Amino acid sequence: MNRRENLKLLFTGSVGAGLLLTGCEPEQVAVQGQLINGGTPGGRTEEEKARDAKLLSETFLTEDERKKLDTLVDIIMPADSESPSATELKVTDFIEFIMKDQPGMQTPMRGGLMWLDFEADELFGKKFNELSQEEVIKIVDLVAWPEKATPEYSGAVRWFNMLRNLTCSGYFSTEAGWKYMGYMGNKPNAWDGVPQNVLEKHGLSNPEKYLSIYLKPEDRGKVAEWDEEGNLIG
Repeated sequence: MNRRENLKLLFTGSVGAGLLLTGCEPEQVAVQGQLINGGTPGGRTEEEKARDAKLLSETFLTEDERKKLDTLVDIIMPADSESPSATELKVTDFIEFIMKDQPGMQTPMRGGLMWLDFEADELFGKKFNELSQEEVIKIVDLVAWPEKATPEYSGAVRWFNMLRNLTCSGYFSTEAGWKYMGYMGNKPNAWDGVPQNVLEKHGLSNPEKYLSIYLKPEDRGKVAEWDEEGNLIG
């Protein structure tokens, strides 16, 4: 699977529209990403902080399940020349947190992880974690493309869609994920004053005595300095 093909599949409606992680508000996803990656969440009540701490202290996924997820999330979001892999951004830790934050997802997740072993045994006579990369891809290809999947894999397709959504939610709630998407966030902008054409339209002009201290494009980034009497220096 190619990362850009995967993202195209995710965002063009084959998986579904709306939030990547159904049931999570954008702020919740961001906060969860901060928690998983060691950040200090802001604007949280003491009750919310206590609940998050409790969830983080608990364990849902087994080591065997985590290994399966590490394999799959890196297939969904592999490293490329522009950004790191999902495991480098601790996406499996994010999924672990969401399983405890939203217990209703636990049974579908665990069922899908069990299905991986069943399918691996059926096709190759081994457990999923014992498969080669090529064998893993053969199983993933059975469920990664909803429009191509055969009816008997419909349940597994829904599970893989859920995993893909979780993977992308975790990935894109990190700083590296924001950079990959080109998300700039709220940044201060420079104001160059009222445009000359607007002033002329209304018969106005900038007073000459102030022109020397108006913000100029070439002065952007310079910090203004003032003397003790409040006069601009320089």
